[in-house]
Formats: sequence, C-alpha cells, structure tokens
Amino acid sequence: MAAPGEYFSVGSQVSCRTCQEQRLQGEVVAFDYPSKMLALKCPSSSGKPNHADILLVNLQYVSEVEIINDHTETPPPLASLNVSKLANKARTEKEEKMSQAYAISAGVSLEGQQLFQTIHKTIKDCKWQEKNIVVMEEVVIAPPYQVENCKGKEGSALSHVRKIVEKHFRDVESQKVLQRSQAQQTQKDTSLSS
Repeated sequence: MAAPGEYFSVGSQVSCRTCQEQRLQGEVVAFDYPSKMLALKCPSSSGKPNHADILLVNLQYVSEVEIINDHTETPPPLASLNVSKLANKARTEKEEKMSQAYAISAGVSLEGQQLFQTIHKTIKDCKWQEKNIVVMEEVVIAPPYQVENCKGKEGSALSHVRKIVEKHFRDVESQKVLQRSQAQQTQKDTSLSS
C-alpha cells in the first residue's frame, strides 16, 4: 500500500478510493508532487475504442492508494512539439476571437454573426467592416445578411458567396423546423402521460 502523496512512476497502474468512496483505477500519465495531483489514464467512459479518459486526482481527497503494477522503466521521451505551428494556431484563434468580439461590440445581429462563422469555415479571407461582412475583398454582405444583400462584381466569387448564404439560411430554417417538431412531440408525449 502506498500512502497518498508518495511518488508515482509514469506507466504504473494504480487504484484509488476517493473520500466519496468512489474507486478509480488507471495508468499514471503524470504526477506532480508539490500539488499532490495525479493524472490517470482510464478506459473511455464513452466506450469508444482507441479513446481514453484522463482523470486528475487530488490526492488530498483520496483515502487509499494502491499500486497495482509499479512501472520502474524510464518512460518514453515526450513527442516534440512544433512550436511555430502552435504559435500560428494560437494567433489564428486569437484573431477569430477578436473578430467575434468586434462583431458583438459593433451591434451585429446574432444571424449576422452566425453567417460570418459559416462563411469563415469555407473562406478564411473574410472580415468585418463595421456591420458588413467582407469576403475576399470582393463581396460585401450588408445587414440583414440575406442573399439579396450580397454585393460585388458579378463573377464566381459573388456567385459562390451567394450559394453559401443561401445554404446557411436553408440549414437554419431546417434546424428550426426540426426543433419545432421535437418540441411538439415532447408536448404530445407529456399530455399523453398525464
């Protein structure tokens, strides 16, 4: 039996009992001695193969820890990180969040924000210009952001953006119809069970 707070080797199998009498068992993936935090890799709660749950266990709230299989070998080296790729991803995500914040502060409608996100998934070159969505510096979509509000030089860019806008609003309408039918079914089920 190991007392809570002892050192745990990466790769060891441990079993813990929490102060709520919950039994946790898994493979140690990390242990931080100063904070007494143990990270355990456990079978996926979703049941999906090739997936795992990572549980963070505060050993101060554990009444019992048992080492089932102590792993004494040196753990494999950590995979190297592509720092420039991570920095680019962080920069891109920050720009997207700033764009969303700008749209909210400019008073853009929720429909406009949703359309912007839909377009941005397909065409990264889109930005806000006051309350207008500007796509590829060629197409401007003004409020209320319908197909007829798409303006630009006739051509493939304008045609493509119009198709995206059209599909977006078709999808939104389909979603509303689905939600209404589900709500009506729930109401029927509720009234039948009463």
